[in-house]
Amino acid sequence: MNLMSKIKNLFLIVLIYFSFQTTVSAQNTDKQCFKTGADRPELYLPLLKNKTIAVVTNQTGLLNDKTFLVDFLVKNTIKIKTIFAPEHGFRGDADAGEHVKNGVDSKTGIPIVSLYGSNKKPTPGQLKGIDLVVFDIQDVGVRFYTYISTLTYVMEAGAENNVEIMVLDRPNPHDGYIDGPALKDQWKSFVGMHNIPVVYGLTIGEYGKMINGEKWLKNGIQAKYTLIPMMNYHKKQRYKISDKPSPNLPNDKSINLYPSLCFFEGTQVSVGRGTDLPFQIYGSPWTKNLPYKFTPKPNYGAKDPFLNGKLCYGENLSKHPEELRKLNLDWLLNAYKNYKNPQQDFFLKNLFFDKLAGTDELRKQIIAGKTEVEIRQSWQKDLDAFEKIRTKYVVYED
Repeated sequence: MNLMSKIKNLFLIVLIYFSFQTTVSAQNTDKQCFKTGADRPELYLPLLKNKTIAVVTNQTGLLNDKTFLVDFLVKNTIKIKTIFAPEHGFRGDADAGEHVKNGVDSKTGIPIVSLYGSNKKPTPGQLKGIDLVVFDIQDVGVRFYTYISTLTYVMEAGAENNVEIMVLDRPNPHDGYIDGPALKDQWKSFVGMHNIPVVYGLTIGEYGKMINGEKWLKNGIQAKYTLIPMMNYHKKQRYKISDKPSPNLPNDKSINLYPSLCFFEGTQVSVGRGTDLPFQIYGSPWTKNLPYKFTPKPNYGAKDPFLNGKLCYGENLSKHPEELRKLNLDWLLNAYKNYKNPQQDFFLKNLFFDKLAGTDELRKQIIAGKTEVEIRQSWQKDLDAFEKIRTKYVVYED
């Protein structure tokens, strides 16, 4: 074989090798390509054609190119009669618990109906003439975060009025694990409607399947329910979310710490509302032994924050290095141990703490001086029982 033939053969081998590598690389990229339910219009647009729909969404209802789902549907000639907005409003800028008024979306002219305050559940009149409700909201994956309660009421109204419910699924930033006390019937409320632990390890679409499958809607009714699943989603991976789910969960760090720090909302301790680090710090005027100082003041996310204008002593967890895959009780127990105020109990008089915990047992355990290990052991039986229910509704790989 002459030199030219050898060079040609070598060139061919190199060409075939790189072609193969490019194909493998393309296949791997395709396998890793993640999409939310909203970014899979080929699955849901055909189901919406020639139907009159309502959309339950907020500022997180975005496609990958940052287009609002509502704008995308209008562009694709889908007839939207109503936008239903959850807690914090359609644009997501209302304080927690703030009354959100009904209105009109200035861009599309579509009426906006608030599903918060006295009208948490769509009325028969509000669903009149609607064939299907599309639900697309970035959830946080924690029982006391109210978007799953809104989904529950929307499904219940849909079942009662023969209106189909479609959920466009999104990642759960606390997926892949379960933790915390399970809610008992006596403490059911809008911040806890079902007998589940604080962290329940399901996407919002899987959660809707569980509500339906377990017949948790009023009188055991079931909704006509369609889930538009994500593509290449894995429960133990963490994904960039479309936008902050509410004003006081501005970034991944606050979302990561939220299940552990939200218990402070039932105490005389601030979680940093009215600062630049909401749900990344905690403190109180009566925990002076703790090293970090801050003073809550009115801001975009809190017009009248708890402990407004008072110097608080606590901890700054904004540099906390680990991705939490369990509740951290150390901060709560530490604050209780360091709380010195003879005039006011550590826990708020309205016992909102018990609603957040879903039971009065955690409060009593803290008062009794139980350790984190002892408290965790008391959760285990309920966690094991819930895991058997949860497993039935898992759509994605754990």
